[in-house]
Amino acid sequence: MKKVGVIGGSGFIGSYITKQFLDNGFEVKVSATDLSKEEKYQHLKQLDNANHLTISELNIENKAQLKTFVDDCDIVIHGGTPFQLDVEDPKRDLFDPTIKGTENFLDVVHNAPKVKKVVLIASVAAYNTNFPLPPGEKEPSDHFSENDTPFTSEESHPYAQAKFIANETVNTFISQHPKLNVEITSVSPVAVFGKSLSKREDSVSTGLQFLIKNKLAPNPFVQMLYDTDAEMAIVNVNDVAHSVYKAANISGLHGKNYLLSSETYPVSDVNLMLNNKAPKNQAKVIYQNKLAERELGITFQSVHETLDQYNS
Repeated sequence: MKKVGVIGGSGFIGSYITKQFLDNGFEVKVSATDLSKEEKYQHLKQLDNANHLTISELNIENKAQLKTFVDDCDIVIHGGTPFQLDVEDPKRDLFDPTIKGTENFLDVVHNAPKVKKVVLIASVAAYNTNFPLPPGEKEPSDHFSENDTPFTSEESHPYAQAKFIANETVNTFISQHPKLNVEITSVSPVAVFGKSLSKREDSVSTGLQFLIKNKLAPNPFVQMLYDTDAEMAIVNVNDVAHSVYKAANISGLHGKNYLLSSETYPVSDVNLMLNNKAPKNQAKVIYQNKLAERELGITFQSVHETLDQYNS
């Protein structure tokens, strides 16, 4: 039985990834920043095949702990960077754990004797830190794909900037180590929506769906979504997990970074669908998903299906 380590495996996306590997006969090790906070991960123990699940304490910035976590894994999934919209100290809360954590992770897996495959959960911010607004000179209706030049701005949200820099760190590492024994693949999802597997109240993705459904704006970023009626590209959380699983089990994807996206709707239409009303606009596919469809074999669920699942 192969073992996979899932850093961030009890979060919104991570829980679906954990389930995906358990469902497919893997032994799964999930990280927890504090084992005493069982409410963060107890839902995983209710999953099928949870007898093949272990929970291990890990601080991603602690290199020794990280080495211990990955050393007995065949595959490692890194989805443990913080996702926060309200930030008091961007350096402490976002930049350090995201960028330093990525640097530590790459160094550790490079020297791990057993690890053969790594999948990093990046973000659409790796391609456009302005998301959901268009990058640079593009219009909101202009298409964007993996072939476009990545766009970043110091005016973008600190979370997006941190994820962009972390992705550049991965690219630099790969270019500087042409004879790696480990294959590294990334996925970059747009806004990840759908139904949570847990009752955790600290999920930003679940919280954002609640805010849009009720048109609440606790911070300037969310208010901007309503003010601009931003074109929101959405992907189903289970499709992200399926993509991660496929990327981990298909060889020859070293250095690839796949955009994961279904359809795009204005935020006003997302609000309508979350309230069981029909959207006023037709769905568009702004962030292209053909590479993931072709090479990972993913069929993306519609936004309507995704939001129905959230409401179920």
